[in-house]
Amino acid sequence: MFSDLKNKRIVITGGVTGIGGAATLALAQMGARLFAQYHSGEKEAAAFANQGIETFKLDLLERKAPWRLIEEAQKRLGGIDVLINNAGGMVERRRIAEFDDALYDQVLELNVRQLVDCCRAAIPLFEAQRSGNIINVSSIAARSGGAAGSGVYAGTKGFVSAITKSMAKELAPSNIRVNAVSPGTIHTAFHDRHSTPDKLEATRRLVPLGRLGTAEDCAGTFVYLASDQASGYVTGQVIEVNGGLLMP
Repeated sequence: MFSDLKNKRIVITGGVTGIGGAATLALAQMGARLFAQYHSGEKEAAAFANQGIETFKLDLLERKAPWRLIEEAQKRLGGIDVLINNAGGMVERRRIAEFDDALYDQVLELNVRQLVDCCRAAIPLFEAQRSGNIINVSSIAARSGGAAGSGVYAGTKGFVSAITKSMAKELAPSNIRVNAVSPGTIHTAFHDRHSTPDKLEATRRLVPLGRLGTAEDCAGTFVYLASDQASGYVTGQVIEVNGGLLMP
C-alpha cells in the first residue's frame, strides 16, 4: 500500500501480542523490517521469529533496558527509522484510596518511565540522521478518565498524550515526527484480565459502530503513521481508534 515502508526499520515494544502484535504483522506485510520487544508471549514470539521477524525478550522496567533495546535494534537492523512505544498496562484495577506505593510505582514505571526512556535512547540517533518517527500508544482513558479503578492508569495515558505533543514541537526542527494512537475498548487479553463480560457488553452497547474493537482494527493506524508517504505532514496528533465511543 505504501511503498516507502519497504525495508523501513521499525522497533516496537510489546510487539508480539495484542495491539502490538497486530501492528507488527501489518507492518511486516508492508515489507518493513521489524524488531519486536516482548516480556511475555514466548509462543507468539517464536511464531514471529519463524516468519523472519526479529524478536527480543527484555524487561523494560529494568534500569537502562530501553538503551539496551535501542542498541540491540541498531545491531540487528543496521539502524532505526521508527520507534513504536506500545508496551504498557493497567497492572490491576484498584480505587485511588486503595492504591499503595508499590502499585503506584509499578503503573508509572510501566506506562511512563520506560516510554520516556525509550525515547531518550532513540532521539540522539534520530537527531544525528536528521530523520525519525515516534509513535506512542495512549488510550481513550486519557480523555474519559477510564472506569472505576483505572484512574492512575488513565492519568499515565494522559501523560503519554501530552508528551507526544510536546516532543512533536521539540523535535520537528530535526525532521522527527511524533504521534500517538489512542485505542478505545479493544478486546484483547488486556480486557480479559481487567474487565468483566458484563462491563464489556455495557461498553459495546455504547459504541456507535455496535461492536468492540479488535487488535487488527488498530493496525492500519500504525501503518499510516509509520509511512512518510501517507502521513509525512502529520505530527503532534493523538489519533482515536474507538468505533465512535468518544468523538473529540
